[in-house]
Amino acid sequence: MSIMIRILVLAAALLLAGAREVSAQQPTAASDSLNRALTRISVRLDSLEAGLCPGSPLPLPVFTPGNATTDSLAAAVARINQRLERLRAARCTANAPQATDTTSDDLAALREAANQAAGPGGAAAQADTTPTGPTQFVGKQRNASALNPEISATGDVRLVARDQRIQRDNGVAQEFEVALQSTLDPYSNTKIILTFGHDGVGVEEGYLYWTGLPGRIRADLGLFREQLGDLNRWHLHALPETEYPLVYQKYLGEGGLSGAGLSLYTALPVSLVHGTHEIWLQGTTAESDPLTAGSRQITGLGRLQNFWQLTRSTYAQFGFTGVHGENHDSLLTTRLLGFDFRLTWRPPSAGTRQDLTIRAEGYQLHSKQAGIVEERYGGFADVQYKAGRRWVLGARYDRVEEARGPRTTEWRLTPAITWWESEFVFLRLQGQHRRVVAGGKSDDATLQVVWAMGPHKHETY
Repeated sequence: MSIMIRILVLAAALLLAGAREVSAQQPTAASDSLNRALTRISVRLDSLEAGLCPGSPLPLPVFTPGNATTDSLAAAVARINQRLERLRAARCTANAPQATDTTSDDLAALREAANQAAGPGGAAAQADTTPTGPTQFVGKQRNASALNPEISATGDVRLVARDQRIQRDNGVAQEFEVALQSTLDPYSNTKIILTFGHDGVGVEEGYLYWTGLPGRIRADLGLFREQLGDLNRWHLHALPETEYPLVYQKYLGEGGLSGAGLSLYTALPVSLVHGTHEIWLQGTTAESDPLTAGSRQITGLGRLQNFWQLTRSTYAQFGFTGVHGENHDSLLTTRLLGFDFRLTWRPPSAGTRQDLTIRAEGYQLHSKQAGIVEERYGGFADVQYKAGRRWVLGARYDRVEEARGPRTTEWRLTPAITWWESEFVFLRLQGQHRRVVAGGKSDDATLQVVWAMGPHKHETY
């Protein structure tokens, strides 16, 4: 019976095509409706032949009679649909599998196109994929290669010209970094970052961290760069300039602040003016001459960071940081208070070609040693403008007082232009003008080349 219905459908389609040729005009609304009805009937017939049961009866198009050819075709389509419904009623029972409703015009057209692309057999051939043998269970264990960590490497080389009569150390292999990172289990991850430079081989970071702990807490245990300001967490090769800001070097250490210990992080469950608020508590044995005079005694850090999405293209970030350090042997206690601000504009329609970031950070270093109290101040302002897919223009201004001793002030102006050859390589040309109050001035120019391989690229935070 289904063969006869198929023949009738084909005959009706041929008659409809002939009617269009006779009219020699654009298809009418009535003929289009009848054509779509034939397509849906064919799809329902395919479902029956595949052993499925189409959904509720198909509603046929309704239009005003008057054209003898169209009225005849409409009557033929109605008779075909009635025979199809009788066949469906005979084959389908309450236990038969139910097919997806095919009454949608778009869905029917898609299925018809798929049937034609599938070649002979159409939907019936595709539907006959049910396994006939016993169920096969496949193990999902991690194979040997999946146990390997992700391995990446980064190179950072500089060519420097100085305003000195005798040039030396003009070619500097600043740092080569090898990073290993892996998901150990559903609860914990790890990162280990090794550095190879002119100072030897070292470990920049190596820590284990857990996410999803009670209270939405993340815990890090090991050696890590501490969450201070906007740039201390960044690795050297990822900075917007070639070096860390001068206030970091003077009040934290030449390479910023890092140490071995414990870090706890969480996002606060409250929101002020639709903002997001995060908090860090960290305790480490940081190796910092300005804060602990190299004692490696416990340094405590607390940070509150606030984020607001101002518009679809602009967001602002404010952070407050407090650090406490001490050295009992030299009767030294220190307290560092800092404020940082970041404003980024990045239009969604040009996110890869244009953005602007403005940063500003200010710090107060309070130290007390053998009853002598000193307070020093420093900070920087930085602007980065992405002028295209490959070009970034930037400049930073630093002004810092010495951490202890004579109150001397140093300031620097550092303009830079960066060209991204690709995601893996960038070149930067940077100038720097230094001036120390009552201590002279100096200038230099640096060409920096940074390249990376592997999944761990120029890591920022």
